[in-house]
Amino acid sequence: MTSLTIPARPVAIHSVHEFVLAVPDLEKARHFHENFGHDVRQEGDALALYCFNHPHRWARFLPGKQRKLQWVSLGIYAEDETVFSERIKKLGLACAPPPGADVSGLWLKGPDGLPLQLVVADKVSPSQPAPREFPPECQNKGRAPAGVAIPKVHPLYLSHILIFTQDVAASLKFYHDVLGMKLSDQTEPFIAFMHTPHGCDHHLIALALSPGGRGFHHSSWCVPSVDAVGLGMRQMTKAGYPDGWGVGRHFLGSNYFRYVKDPWGSYAEYSADIDFVKAGDEWPAANHPTEDSLYIWGPDVPEGFINNME
Repeated sequence: MTSLTIPARPVAIHSVHEFVLAVPDLEKARHFHENFGHDVRQEGDALALYCFNHPHRWARFLPGKQRKLQWVSLGIYAEDETVFSERIKKLGLACAPPPGADVSGLWLKGPDGLPLQLVVADKVSPSQPAPREFPPECQNKGRAPAGVAIPKVHPLYLSHILIFTQDVAASLKFYHDVLGMKLSDQTEPFIAFMHTPHGCDHHLIALALSPGGRGFHHSSWCVPSVDAVGLGMRQMTKAGYPDGWGVGRHFLGSNYFRYVKDPWGSYAEYSADIDFVKAGDEWPAANHPTEDSLYIWGPDVPEGFINNME
């Protein structure tokens, strides 16, 4: 009897564990993200971002002279740590932790000199499609929530981040060859979307072209409905943050969106109903025309929307 060969589980990161930004004014960061719907906590000299009813810390803001992406921590499984350690050593990618960072885990130099930390941690990227809530069926009374009864929009979890790079193709190769990620979709040479083979939303990390090198464009946060996207826009406009893009719908990823511009020119995105890549599935990656890379419908892309403000 011939035995079956079971393919080895891919060695790859499974989550964006945390992203860390320096900002010149922590109170402005607190005001923005509390109004966005985050649970913002003071932790030492830093502000930490949590989602209500979720124990994980998704991001931190450190005091700095200007807004700057400091490092990104990526979650791995314990059984893969040795493989990653040997791979990093073989490729000569090891680096010292940046000032203020936790020295634990594996530190390596990523594209454009971005410090990356690999940490053994529970998977916090989604392992199933995002929740989808819809209005009630048509009936003889209003189905929209009454204005005075609308609860505050709170994001459920971090869906993805988009970072700038001076060479999308080279960065794509790094995240694939070194970290085990897979291409979801791209528009060469401007933008690429990547997922983990362990299962996540359409993209966990996206890469956008910037001749100036690395930088942070946006963090994307799951909400359960198109209504929540629109109500989030209203919520932030009333809080003093009217600038951004959307409401609209992406083609790549399929999600409904509203990007809200923060005080330093980057964005936080309300995202609903994004495509999901199941663990082990092969997503039909493709190179798409430029007109499909941003959206299907919505307002025109604001001037300077994809500028690297770092």
